[in-house]
Amino acid sequence: MGSITAAIACIAWIVGLLFTAIPFGGWILLGVGILATLLVPHFWKTALSAKLWLVAGVIALLANGYFHLRLPQPQNHDISRLLSPTESALTVLVTGNISSLPQLTRNHKAQFWLQAQQIAPIGDGKPITGKVYVTVPPEQATKLHPGQRVSVSGVLYLPKPAANPQGFDFKAFLQKEGSFAGLRGDRVELQQDSTGWGWWQVQQRIVQAQQKSLGSPEGALVSAMVLGGRSVDLPYDVKDAFVRVGLAHALAASGFQTSLILGVMLALTRRFSERVQCVAGSLALASFVGLAGLQPAVLRAALMGLGGLLALGLNRKMKPLGALLLTATSLLVINPLWIFDLGFQLSFLATLGLLVTVPPLTKRLDWMPTAIAPLIAVPIAAYIWTLPLQLGAFGVLSPYSIPANMLTSPLISLISLGGMASAMVAIVWLDGGSALAGLLKYPTQALIAIVNGFNRLPGNALAIGTVSVVVVITLYTLIGLSSFHRWWQKRWWYSLAMAIMLLIMPLWAGAHLTKVTVLATNREPVLVLRDRGRVLVLGEVEPQTAQFTLIPYLQKHGINQIDWAVSLDSSMATNWNAMSQQISIKYLLQPSVTAVNYQPEQTSVTPQSVLVPLVLNQSVQVGATQIKLLNPNPAIAQFTIRNKTWLWLATMRMEEAKTILSMAQIPSAQILWWSGTFILPELVEAVNPEVAIASAQTVNPETAHYFQHRGIPVYITGQDGAIQWTGSKEFTPTLDAIN
Repeated sequence: MGSITAAIACIAWIVGLLFTAIPFGGWILLGVGILATLLVPHFWKTALSAKLWLVAGVIALLANGYFHLRLPQPQNHDISRLLSPTESALTVLVTGNISSLPQLTRNHKAQFWLQAQQIAPIGDGKPITGKVYVTVPPEQATKLHPGQRVSVSGVLYLPKPAANPQGFDFKAFLQKEGSFAGLRGDRVELQQDSTGWGWWQVQQRIVQAQQKSLGSPEGALVSAMVLGGRSVDLPYDVKDAFVRVGLAHALAASGFQTSLILGVMLALTRRFSERVQCVAGSLALASFVGLAGLQPAVLRAALMGLGGLLALGLNRKMKPLGALLLTATSLLVINPLWIFDLGFQLSFLATLGLLVTVPPLTKRLDWMPTAIAPLIAVPIAAYIWTLPLQLGAFGVLSPYSIPANMLTSPLISLISLGGMASAMVAIVWLDGGSALAGLLKYPTQALIAIVNGFNRLPGNALAIGTVSVVVVITLYTLIGLSSFHRWWQKRWWYSLAMAIMLLIMPLWAGAHLTKVTVLATNREPVLVLRDRGRVLVLGEVEPQTAQFTLIPYLQKHGINQIDWAVSLDSSMATNWNAMSQQISIKYLLQPSVTAVNYQPEQTSVTPQSVLVPLVLNQSVQVGATQIKLLNPNPAIAQFTIRNKTWLWLATMRMEEAKTILSMAQIPSAQILWWSGTFILPELVEAVNPEVAIASAQTVNPETAHYFQHRGIPVYITGQDGAIQWTGSKEFTPTLDAIN
């Protein structure tokens, strides 16, 4: 009973932390505990004692309160206090100590954390505190490392929440890291060099040795497989290729590396006593944690490895499930915020899958050779237990994950083992470690070739759309029943059928949905129309917008093909060409230089697209939507959706606006969509809109005042986030308007 009580206490702690996502979640769980105390003994005679249910409810409530207590908040002298929502960016000079190695971001900037101490000119050099997310040009960060005192000049800003539906919440990300401000730096000046020792020096020595003989990207890949992807600047194209085929775990320092480390240490010390083996193994694990960093997955693997060493030293058998539960609870006591860390969740779920699902799967595969069965059972188990969470977070399915893991498992084992041996030698002898790493060149190239081969297969990343939390919980309930309940174990196909139904329902709903979304982008306007299973994208999509905004939005909504891409600027066709490498584009509509009748024709703009010319003042029917180009430059376009007329106005000079007005080219429209710049009042009167949407950070003050005077509601993507419309009268902003 003691172990059961401990298990329930651990589960109550974890559930209490999960319920922080629900208002009054802790009190709800306490109420459930009280009801269970009163009712369960009357209906379930063999159930646990009544007091235990009450204790579980109290533990859940305490965990809930503990989470909010540990949630980082800016202190009185935090640097973010110097900013306000109305003045969310200032040019400053911040002085402080670097606390991390610079890493390259997807925007090709070097990023590091800075513990701020002084700021000028707004702070007059007064002492401040706070952890700042700093990005600078790469050339400014070449010689930076932890412990240095530097001054960074640039723009201090407040992070923003997710501006697009299911987008990346930068504000929440920084808050989990204990940071509430960012700094876009342009210049870094060293004030004082560091004199102490740090694990980063060992990290860099290992990376340098492996890079020297292997080059790029092979050297960075081997280092990432040894130290973890967060400790190494692995090129993003390589990292993304591994993620798309379900091999992200190969780039994360966790259980695989700790198993290799403990296996080697125990083999080297097998002639010594068990006490010596435990000490040697513990020191090796501590060194690995120091090199890989205090990441949840690393700590989970290290703590479970330490538990195995203790069991060895005490000559006792370790219960893996109990050890996993105790490890999870211990880490969530250390940092309760990890409960919503995706790496933490995936690490524990994958490990749970290996413990629970691999043995029965291996037993079913007993007709296969002993060495082959685990190669099939392990990836299947990990895939099953991590898939619901991945669908909830990304909405993307990797159909080739299991065969990719089966084929690459021997190579990953070989490279990881060789990389660790190279790392250990490089610590004491740089050239020796480099020479040893050179032996891994061909296996590493073979691994990259296999991954790239899977990425070239059709449907390598199938977007089915993100699923709700309720669906994720239901899927894990079905997996749990099929793993632990005898009746369900014999009828596992029931669970499979129900899971498929749960995943098909959102796709069916999306196929009958009509929704317009004006995305929040940094510069160019982008509109996405989902019309009963067909998708239209209108705008000038630059590569950065496609990568960080449009593609993630489409994937999380289960969209694998753009039926119509509408560009109002023919010079931007190359951007659509680049985007077609990531998502299929069926038709590309762009202005035609000659006034000819609409005739679809093949084009080389995108390999699989059909070019549809937009002829001046001629309507083009795309599904249930009509599009008409009214003026090529500056672009003016009219389109009708659900009997509502939209009008797009590009930025134009006053003289151009007057010329267009004089030619009577501006029709009326219910929705005016423009770039937020100044619009002539006469032009607004001609359009006579009911609603105005600005794809901009701010709106010209004169134009904003005119709209306000006319009583026309204005939505601004830079302040309200993405604007959504489903054909009803109301428009829905993603964020609450600031003004």
